[in-house]
Amino acid sequence: MFHERRHLTDFHSSRIGHVVTDVLVVGSGVAGARAAIEAGASADVILISKKDFSAGSTRYAQGGIACAIGDGDSADAHIADTIRVGCGLNRRTVVEHVVRAAPALLDELMSWGFAVDRTGGRIALTREGGHSRNRVVHARGDATGLELSETLQRRIRSLRSIRIFEQCFLVDLVTIDGVCVGAVTHHPKYGHQIIWAQRTILAGGGCGQVYRETTNPAAITGDAVAAAYRAGAVISDIEFVQFHPTTLYIAGAGRALISEAVRGEGAHLVDRAGRRFMPEHHPDAELAPRDVVSRAITRHMLATRTNCVYLDARHVRGFSERFPSITKLCAEFQIDVSRDLIPVRPSAHYLIGGIETDAVGATSVPGLLACGECACTGLHGANRLASNSLLEGLVTGTAAGKAAADAARSSPRATTIPLVRHESARSDRTELDLSDIRNSLRSVMWRNVGIERTAERLRETVEILDFWGHYVLDKTFDEPAGWETQNLLTVARLIAVSALARPESIGVHFRSDAPLGAPPALYHTRCRRGDSDRVERLP
Repeated sequence: MFHERRHLTDFHSSRIGHVVTDVLVVGSGVAGARAAIEAGASADVILISKKDFSAGSTRYAQGGIACAIGDGDSADAHIADTIRVGCGLNRRTVVEHVVRAAPALLDELMSWGFAVDRTGGRIALTREGGHSRNRVVHARGDATGLELSETLQRRIRSLRSIRIFEQCFLVDLVTIDGVCVGAVTHHPKYGHQIIWAQRTILAGGGCGQVYRETTNPAAITGDAVAAAYRAGAVISDIEFVQFHPTTLYIAGAGRALISEAVRGEGAHLVDRAGRRFMPEHHPDAELAPRDVVSRAITRHMLATRTNCVYLDARHVRGFSERFPSITKLCAEFQIDVSRDLIPVRPSAHYLIGGIETDAVGATSVPGLLACGECACTGLHGANRLASNSLLEGLVTGTAAGKAAADAARSSPRATTIPLVRHESARSDRTELDLSDIRNSLRSVMWRNVGIERTAERLRETVEILDFWGHYVLDKTFDEPAGWETQNLLTVARLIAVSALARPESIGVHFRSDAPLGAPPALYHTRCRRGDSDRVERLP
């Protein structure tokens, strides 16, 4: 049985500092920033960032923002592509809302200074895997995320209603009678604080560091999902983790993203003999959905006994102008993209499931909202369509920010600080080496709960995580490394048990032990704290 606890740290409201606001936003990426901007229009907002305000995953996004504004394109076509790639597990009403909101939000971004790339005066559009049209808007070539982050940050800094707390770690959510009233945070200078809020919005990103191979920054350790789970929120479809097919493979270096737009502009995947292999796996070849490409690469590496395959972009005209960041990155490893093949392999990239929310970000915990990658709205279904993530962050962040501000205005702030406290019993069990646990956890998740899965390996993983949890989750740590490790264990187990509960293959969840040709059932998995081995399956 997994060791479950309500709080990671001890606290007493009469002994630590307090900050009061209308809306607390956790996370400074696209979803959190957009939520803060929207809430800040009519409420006081505190936005906390685990690292620097400019850190996070958004700034590394290379592809762009999917938006149906091109000639011959339509919102209906974008909706159809999203649902087809999502294998029909999407919530159609959410897909329609997000897709139809895209053009107006893009116009708003441009009015704030977002500088999209243009060709002949018109917005340049490219195509990525799973799309039937060229509809991906990009900026600075392959630095769309950086341009978007800087645009939103400028907007936030212009609003006096928003305060930014950097280097501020979300330890836990505070609930009173089941209602979220804020969060316990930790700052290296100020220590533990309680930030009291009428509404709290989680926008803390995904959990890529659960896996050995990942495109995510080191700080992305599933903190928001784990904190919501401990507070009683429903976690839905978390077995759906998307693996990006092409990340730069240099032994000993981190896995840097090589945008799908590279293949959209005509680059081919080849093996070490220079032979294309994707046409054998899918009619769309390199532009097949990401799960198809990831599995094909993995199987080809196994068959050829190699650690990587290669992107051949030597024939792509104007590559260095279209992809300046990728060109520079490759050059740092003595790869000349005009002459050399680019070594690539798949890596964990995006958490499709997460904290279950409705269309405006409300979770199953009153007072708590979520948006962006940590949330599960039903937009992506079983597989995310490329470049729908920045769009989702903009749309769901806007909705959550407005809903939080509206609710905060209708319920005035408390005039006294509530008395809340938590003390854990001290454990006398052996303390394991946290660094070793993290490395081992990431390795076992990559091997057993990665691109291909089986029941036997999933059960083995759950047993291993339970063993580690017995010696790690019973401890009370006083610094982020301990809390991050506990969050990683919690989220890893949620992924593993949910994957075990879904015996069919669908989307990014591929069970190699599933009967061949069996049509997958369309249902959603749901987990809630209190019964860590029970996974509900609902339509």
